[in-house]
Amino acid sequence: MPQYLPNTYRHPLPNGLYYDMIRVRPGVFVMGSEEEEADSDEKPEHLVRITQDYYIGVYPVTQAFWKAVMNGHNPSRFQGEDRPVEQVSWQDIVEGGQDDSVPAAFLTQLNQNFASEIPDYQFRLPTEAEWEYAAKGGQKTALSSEQVQSFLKTNQPKAAELYTAYAGSDQLKEVGWHEQNSHQETKAVGMRGLNKLGLHDMSGNVYEWCQDCFDGNYYEQCKKEGLVEDPEGPDSARYRVFRGGSWLDYPRLCRVSFRPSWRPALRSNHVGFRLVLAPVQR
Repeated sequence: MPQYLPNTYRHPLPNGLYYDMIRVRPGVFVMGSEEEEADSDEKPEHLVRITQDYYIGVYPVTQAFWKAVMNGHNPSRFQGEDRPVEQVSWQDIVEGGQDDSVPAAFLTQLNQNFASEIPDYQFRLPTEAEWEYAAKGGQKTALSSEQVQSFLKTNQPKAAELYTAYAGSDQLKEVGWHEQNSHQETKAVGMRGLNKLGLHDMSGNVYEWCQDCFDGNYYEQCKKEGLVEDPEGPDSARYRVFRGGSWLDYPRLCRVSFRPSWRPALRSNHVGFRLVLAPVQR
């Protein structure tokens, strides 16, 4: 692991393009929600410790970024260099080979041909916990040791007392594109407000694939551990998680704790992704 990590990282790509990322420092947060509008798979609230630094994209991956890595291929319905790439499946991003249009995975191409300048770090999808921690503000809203002990003893403070409903605001129109303001299309990234960590578009615009398999009872397992470190989801499942809501969704589905899922081969015009840059697993 590098001795020094900058707080921001600008990853260079061909033709003068780059991908801006922000360093997320370790910390403890309350994952999930027990609000009235929360679904059963968002419960119970539980403590998660992120134990190591990682970087996360300031924006979702744009069509220009995808094209630079994938030799000009662009599957998106709503065309625009600065709009999020969509109609890309989890399999297209991680494994490739779903069909002839994406024979090699995006992450394979990116890590082989445009390697990070930070030693021993490589690009991947965020885990569900990494995504939610960053959306809720990362180290900017991390719990103190006193709050951790209080939660372990009394289940207080609640997530609603600590975080905004959406990534950066309790008013979705300030930070996200959704059914009421999107005109039924994606928008260029970065046009709405940012969250406490400095991230755009984590609520609305497009859903974002995460690394994890989905299990509706997984939070129950985590709660039993008291304080779970760097959870990566269940070992296997039919579905993969995506997060954040989209341009066609009503506000409840754009909350930071909402956790839908679908088959990893899904390609949809309201699903894209965001990258993390994290230490290589040994």
